[in-house]
Amino acid sequence: MIPIARPMLGEEEIAAVADVMRSGMIAQGPKVEAFERSFAGYCGTSHGVAVTSGTAALHAALLALGIGTGDEVIVPAFTFFATASSVCMCGARPVFADVEEDTFNISIESIQERLSQRTRAVIGVHLFGQPFSIRPVEEICGERGIPFIEDAAQAHGARYHGNRVGGWGAAGCFSFYPTKNMTTGEGGLVTTKDPVLAGKIRRIINHGQSEKYLHTMLGYNFRMTDISAAIGLVQLGKLEAMNSERRKTAAWYDGHITCPGIVLPEVAPGGEHVYHQYVVRVTEEARLTRDELAVALRERGISTAVHYPIPLHRQPVFEECARKGSCPVADRLATDVLSLPVHPLLTAEERRYISETINEVG
Repeated sequence: MIPIARPMLGEEEIAAVADVMRSGMIAQGPKVEAFERSFAGYCGTSHGVAVTSGTAALHAALLALGIGTGDEVIVPAFTFFATASSVCMCGARPVFADVEEDTFNISIESIQERLSQRTRAVIGVHLFGQPFSIRPVEEICGERGIPFIEDAAQAHGARYHGNRVGGWGAAGCFSFYPTKNMTTGEGGLVTTKDPVLAGKIRRIINHGQSEKYLHTMLGYNFRMTDISAAIGLVQLGKLEAMNSERRKTAAWYDGHITCPGIVLPEVAPGGEHVYHQYVVRVTEEARLTRDELAVALRERGISTAVHYPIPLHRQPVFEECARKGSCPVADRLATDVLSLPVHPLLTAEERRYISETINEVG
């Protein structure tokens, strides 16, 4: 079976972890500091704060920006659960904006329709590895004097108008879950150019301590370990090569999947996609439905996935938050989208087999 995702881990990561184990410093230590510095530099930012997950990154960033009870934060309806749940964790309310059909990213028009006197921030998601339209979001937020956050959990190394994501908004929030473009096993990181914000985030993730045993605020234990950071340092060194392999696979699919009714992903002007997922739309013009195609591919040894089958505004937990407007594009995408294998360990033969099989059965 060709897997939908597979982390690219080898002897370098094993050796890095072994070195940490031998050192005796396995919790937060010098490897975390080195990883924070290296990843922030890679993104073109001044500060990086490593945490336990992408969800923790979003939660800590929102808290540090002062988001709390009674506030509203605009988020896309078509994304992973944590983008909205992190808002709720702060006591605030997610307001769901619709997305663009061609890029799957947050709709600028829908953001404008959702703005209210209670809007305190906007979270844009670089979904599947493609940057959202940052400059229009930046302009909207600048006019209202509110911050925007980049949810870059799926976009390590992606660029928008030449600059890497994670360095545009008040904060960039990354995930290093095993299926991401690079991994630390589990983990996340917040990037920012604001030293004051970075300091607040550091206190939030370390029990609210401004110095050891001096707690100046309520906080959490969201600290990354040196074991995870050691893996991350090795993975960061491989990231450009791994992203290059993802782009090769995407380019192959672009040129060889020709099945009627299957719409291939588009890359927006000014963006550089890193293909955390290669997501096609199986439309009504296709011979098979999305689910029928997924079954047919699985029977032929090809794993696929649906990201995401239920948009956030349809999730039961967000029922009270979903009354500010419909999201018809998100609803439609949830029934159409299908993710194909695009991980960096995919071989040329496997790429060819996948594209030929789709054309044959679809």
